[in-house]
Amino acid sequence: MEKTNYKLVLSCPSGLSPSQVSVVFDPSYDRIAHPDIELENSISEIWDQRVQKNTSLYNGKKFRYGGYTLCNRGGSQQDFHVCLHLGLTDYRTFVGTNLNPLWEKFLVPSEDDLMQCQHTSSPLGNGAILETSDKKIVVLQRSYNVGEFPGHVVFPGGHPEPEEVGAASHQMGERLTNSEHNNTKVSQEMFDSIIREVVEEIGVPVTSLCNPLFIGISRRVLNVRPAAFFFIKCNIESKEIQRLYAGAQDGYESTQLYTVSLCANSGDDSTVKKLVGALDAVAQWIELENMASKMPGCHQGGLALYKLMLEAMKNI
Repeated sequence: MEKTNYKLVLSCPSGLSPSQVSVVFDPSYDRIAHPDIELENSISEIWDQRVQKNTSLYNGKKFRYGGYTLCNRGGSQQDFHVCLHLGLTDYRTFVGTNLNPLWEKFLVPSEDDLMQCQHTSSPLGNGAILETSDKKIVVLQRSYNVGEFPGHVVFPGGHPEPEEVGAASHQMGERLTNSEHNNTKVSQEMFDSIIREVVEEIGVPVTSLCNPLFIGISRRVLNVRPAAFFFIKCNIESKEIQRLYAGAQDGYESTQLYTVSLCANSGDDSTVKKLVGALDAVAQWIELENMASKMPGCHQGGLALYKLMLEAMKNI
């Protein structure tokens, strides 16, 4: 079996709308401290070193990925539902565990992902597979001045933010975090945040974007970094997106925007035949897969999730 740089933790190839995704935000999904005191102390040591080199680093709160549950009550796609289990962590702990040179020492020998990663921060990132109106996919080359994945080719994205929904602690106002009201707010942030990231990183207006569809979660093999991926259609052509990118609010995080053609196969490939008219004969992935070699593992997984989505479409 071919070895990959990612693991597909959850695949939803038909794409899930906000009504099909819920969240349980609870302290039981928080990180468990490692019993090795010296290793645990390295978290603050590494953070202090990073801050000395880059005083702009900010220790913001993040949602910690703690698993999921699936259900399909009626058998149809509309009855399919996923519930994400989220705890709370922060950027400092992420730097000190997942990005620690000794990150593997934080892992527990186990075939169970959640057990294996119980001592890591594992903040849930996000990424957008953004399709332009002329059927191209948008990717960015990261700046060398960013803290994570400098110089890599990535899909636009970042993180859902606890502060956006008042979830900077496990006591949100007068309501406990396991209340239906607060879980709904956190669930909506999963979708709101990816729209926000696309608008801020690329510069397109929010009105140009269709509602995101959740297509799954990928985990990087190196440092076990998880990210949720969404498929979003944009009603703007690639050339106009290139122009808008010059004025993007967070354009400093990247150095280049690419809009990648998905090259059609001239042969008798059944996938191409099924997709003609729906996605302008999306097929071979030649250019995009060349770029994938420069992607971090979790984003390579995002590309794999998109492939599974297209494969599912051909059977519709």
